[in-house]
Amino acid sequence: MGVQAGEGRPSYDELAALVSEQARVISELGGRMAALEVENAELKRRLGMTSANSSKPPSSDSPFTKPAPKSLRRRSGRKPGGQPGHPGSALAQVADPNTRLRHEPGPCVGCGADLVDAPEVGVERRQVLDLPPMTVQVTEHQLIARRCCCGVTTCGTAPAGVTAPVQYGPRITAIILYLYVRQFLSKKRTAQALAELFGTPVSEGTVATMTTRAAEGLDGFLTQVSDRIADAEVAGFDETGLRVAGKLAWVHCARTEKYTLITCHPNRGRKGINAAGVLGRFRGVAVHDAWAPYDTYADVEHQPCCAHALRELAGVTDTAPPDADWCWATQASDALVAMQRLVAQAISSDAGDADTVDPDALARQIQLYRSAAQIGLTQTAARCDAVMKRHNALARRLLDRQDDYLRFTNDRRIPADNNGSERDIRGLIHKSEW
Repeated sequence: MGVQAGEGRPSYDELAALVSEQARVISELGGRMAALEVENAELKRRLGMTSANSSKPPSSDSPFTKPAPKSLRRRSGRKPGGQPGHPGSALAQVADPNTRLRHEPGPCVGCGADLVDAPEVGVERRQVLDLPPMTVQVTEHQLIARRCCCGVTTCGTAPAGVTAPVQYGPRITAIILYLYVRQFLSKKRTAQALAELFGTPVSEGTVATMTTRAAEGLDGFLTQVSDRIADAEVAGFDETGLRVAGKLAWVHCARTEKYTLITCHPNRGRKGINAAGVLGRFRGVAVHDAWAPYDTYADVEHQPCCAHALRELAGVTDTAPPDADWCWATQASDALVAMQRLVAQAISSDAGDADTVDPDALARQIQLYRSAAQIGLTQTAARCDAVMKRHNALARRLLDRQDDYLRFTNDRRIPADNNGSERDIRGLIHKSEW
């Protein structure tokens, strides 16, 4: 005889309710586990992000986890070093040295005779390039005062720029600005360099004052640089964060092969870009990364940076299963690199024109590029987590903006990457005194 409800065992309805509650808890835990797995994957992806597989600048890499240098270039098949036919370069002798010192031979190495009156039959020239002793020269300007017979005293006038009893001259000022502004030494190390190289004591405050005074005189020069970049056919643009007076600011760069304009602004977006006064009136080809605000300038043609795309593709490859035989991102990356190599070879040829790129070879690489991106778009179409969404967006961008990404293959004036702009501002992010 079975035990009825109320005799120490739960009823059927109570058991059904318990099972239903357990199912709910299991379902809730399953949902939490799935969310944690997605969060864990995203955190692992972020921890694995370096300057080699993302758009992070090299300065953001931890010194303890900094990746070993890894070039995005592929092997060319050539031996390292200078190639046959390359002219090379070496330290060359000058035709008119500042000083000539003659070194006469001693006694004859054959018979020991004195060679003082022997005929000169040859000379071997060896030159040493060096600097003269570096000492500071002090020029004293004496402003003579003379009293006329009429009783009026007239004093001599100092040369332009000589305004203080003691001051530094233009050459020392130029060296200080070069070390501090161009070579990115700190104020302290700039002052130390002057003291150690020239025996001239310079304070950190003097370095700061000279820099401020020099900056105040650049208005006309900066206007000319801005105008010339705005009128250029091709220009690169980039931006990066920087701490200024303890707050986050943004360094904006606009550059050509000849001119570079660097500005600083609290805003990273269009306000900061427009404040530089270049891209808003630029009508050429803008080379930049895939940051969205650059694409809002509709009156220019765009060349997205292929180096950034290669790093993004490397990030996709890094997340592929270790036992995978093929990855769409690897094929797209290889195709981009191959196209850059084809253009570089064409430019370096006698024709010197990107139009001489082998059309069949180029078409083959474009096909590989496009098919890889299309497969990537299909494989990530579910976009079920943040990582897949990001990879899907990359594949879609490579497809939708193919003409922009490959613009460099049709015009040899256009570089495939924005590395020049990155190099121009890279040193600034290491300068902590701004």
